[in-house]
Amino acid sequence: MQVAIFQFSLFGINTYVVFDPESKECVIVDPGMSNPDEEEAIEDFLTTKGLTLTQVINTHLHIDHVAGIPFLREKFGVPVKAHEADKFMADGIQEQARMFGLFKDFGEIEISDYLKPGDKIEIGNGRLDVIGVPGHSKGSIALYDPEGHYVITGDALFKGSIGRTDLPGGDYKELIDSIGKELLNLPDDTVILPGHGPASTIGEEKKTNPFLR
Repeated sequence: MQVAIFQFSLFGINTYVVFDPESKECVIVDPGMSNPDEEEAIEDFLTTKGLTLTQVINTHLHIDHVAGIPFLREKFGVPVKAHEADKFMADGIQEQARMFGLFKDFGEIEISDYLKPGDKIEIGNGRLDVIGVPGHSKGSIALYDPEGHYVITGDALFKGSIGRTDLPGGDYKELIDSIGKELLNLPDDTVILPGHGPASTIGEEKKTNPFLR
């Protein structure tokens, strides 16, 4: 599978389009579009590549990762999936907005289906494995492509850092434990595609990430 990365303005969120170039099926992970130009950028990419969007996947449900959900549901009518433990954040999307000083109406964030660790997300001839990494939020997940040797970590693990744990549902010890158990056991050459900032590898973070030493 191939991965296209878009960085959108709402807190510099990385939104990923994961697609199978043979079947042309794709999923969008963490849609952070928050204005018409960003929505157009995603739509134009899908059109240019001839891709069919089959579902939207969220690593967690903080506002910067869900802002584009209403647009995608209205435009494409596809299911939106996330872990059930984060449902309260989707239900309280306007409270989240006010907490971050955002006064835009973000609409209704509806989750169609709930994911759990061990689930397989089929994308044409490829797949993403769902890994549970709670700690940044109760329902945080990562998405691992064993054939492509990359993992989309959401806000659990970054280059040189980890996700914040001071928001509702956050737990520092739980995050450190889940990173160590679920992510650092992946092969060292696995590329980390985080929710914000540049990519890294599992091996690099084992050696240099100050939070994991």
